[in-house]
Amino acid sequence: MRTRASRLTILLTLVPLLAIGLGAASGCGSQEEAAGGSDGTEALAHRARQVAAAWDGSTAAATWRAGYYPMGEEIQLPRGGWRSQVDKQAYEDQSFVLRGTLPDTERKEGRVTWPRYGSLTRPLRGANEVYKSLAGTRGSGKAHLVVTRAKLGEMNLATSRGLATVPAWLFTLDGYATPLKRAAAIPSKLPRPPIKPARDIPGYPISRLVRSAADGRSVTVIALHGVCDGGPEVSVLEASGSIVLSATVKYRKDTGDCTKQAKMQQVAVRLEHPLGDRVLLDAHTGRPILYRGLHGIPPTATAQR
Repeated sequence: MRTRASRLTILLTLVPLLAIGLGAASGCGSQEEAAGGSDGTEALAHRARQVAAAWDGSTAAATWRAGYYPMGEEIQLPRGGWRSQVDKQAYEDQSFVLRGTLPDTERKEGRVTWPRYGSLTRPLRGANEVYKSLAGTRGSGKAHLVVTRAKLGEMNLATSRGLATVPAWLFTLDGYATPLKRAAAIPSKLPRPPIKPARDIPGYPISRLVRSAADGRSVTVIALHGVCDGGPEVSVLEASGSIVLSATVKYRKDTGDCTKQAKMQQVAVRLEHPLGDRVLLDAHTGRPILYRGLHGIPPTATAQR
């Protein structure tokens, strides 16, 4: 049975405006059209039902259920977090120095294990590749974190099939009793969506999942909206095998000049039932909404008009 829920909580934390053009959809008048009124709402609800029906029993759904897709942070900080603001800033700046040696003989595969779903063999990223993803290419600054060794171990990670134990590289840091962990298993290839993207419905696609509640009763996503509207709205269609999120905007009359920019805003969406192993889908694209975290998105923003 498919039910619709529209309860949501809009978080007040904004992130910087994207310097991207939204074409005519960024104007005040076109935002009113994008909001869609009752006709737009009905069109969006109809699209959500189409997406849920297309995924129900599809090959894509079977592939998703059988795969390994991280739905939480793949990096686990040392126990207790960073000991100082300096170390925290060094981590955010990707300022690392290697003073040990990384394993040169590396396993090619490892097993991802779920309590309820058995295990799955996945190829692994090597220690050098993972270290470079942490250290980046900008070089070390005045403050840096010192890596003295690395070994292959395990970590717990939220996935599309619930909490899993996954292979991880454990990096020993100078001054820390416990390691920095980074998942080593490479995620499965995404399934081909069983439905094409929609181009004639109001609103914008949802770009990323940034948080899931521990009890699975809410998810936080990044939604787009323009500078002349009243903010994003996200409605929910819950089905037995999927949850479809539809993002649109609240229209607000504005006498100021509108610019062709978009704001990204965190939106926390309440669910009637826990997410579980249901696939989280975007109504506009018909694709799974993947976890991306807040990497690359500063925590605050100043609205520009």
